[in-house]
Amino acid sequence: MALGLRCFRLVHPALCSSLAALTRPVSEVTLQTVRGRQDDRGQYMAYAAVPVRHFATKKAKAKGKGQSQTRMNLNAALVEDIINLEEVDEEMKSVIEALKDNFNKTVNIRTSPGSLDSITVVTADGKLALNQIGQIAMKSPQLILVNMASFPECTAAAIKAIRESGMNLNPEVEGTLIRVPIPKVTREHREMLVKLAKQNTNKAKDSLRKVRTNAINKVKKSKDKASEDTIRLIEKQISQMADDTVAELDRHLAVKTKELLG
Repeated sequence: MALGLRCFRLVHPALCSSLAALTRPVSEVTLQTVRGRQDDRGQYMAYAAVPVRHFATKKAKAKGKGQSQTRMNLNAALVEDIINLEEVDEEMKSVIEALKDNFNKTVNIRTSPGSLDSITVVTADGKLALNQIGQIAMKSPQLILVNMASFPECTAAAIKAIRESGMNLNPEVEGTLIRVPIPKVTREHREMLVKLAKQNTNKAKDSLRKVRTNAINKVKKSKDKASEDTIRLIEKQISQMADDTVAELDRHLAVKTKELLG
């Protein structure tokens, strides 16, 4: 019994050190020591720590909160040499912000002068926002006026753009003055706005697909810089980022739909 205890005391420190090394996170290991028998002197080899970025996979995220997630381990320095994922993320976020701005300006139960600002008018000089060629003002709670005196030649094009804006507006013209009666808030009007919100969301998804495609094409052009497995993992990460953005767009659409229908 005494002999067994003495053996355990000798083995215990080495055993603990081995277990600690096995359980230590990779990112914490910055120096590895290799000892040799040459002239009874130890040889030391230092290995610089390589930053590793952990990305959650789509399948892992589907497990829900509070559960363990499988992660893709991508060398951050290697990824950045191929593509800047932070820039891709910012581009995707800008799509969300553009949709939110669109909802605030053009998809409202109560039409306001600001709702007409971004209506695109096709002119001889190209596509211009309505507020660039006309002065928009609220005449009364039921009427918006658009003064086209500065660009009278664009009056017909402005009327066409307002009528085709999808906001259920029927403009009337008096010389260079466009009168825009504000539609009554009916069930039909609410449903029309929901339809418009869905159309705008689909356009946002089209913009998102362009961001995703451009990013993946850029990654594919860097096959000489990394292995096929690394390229494939980066492509999967970009696709996951796009999927997350689509979910966010759908969430904003659901909130807007609920707001419009009451």
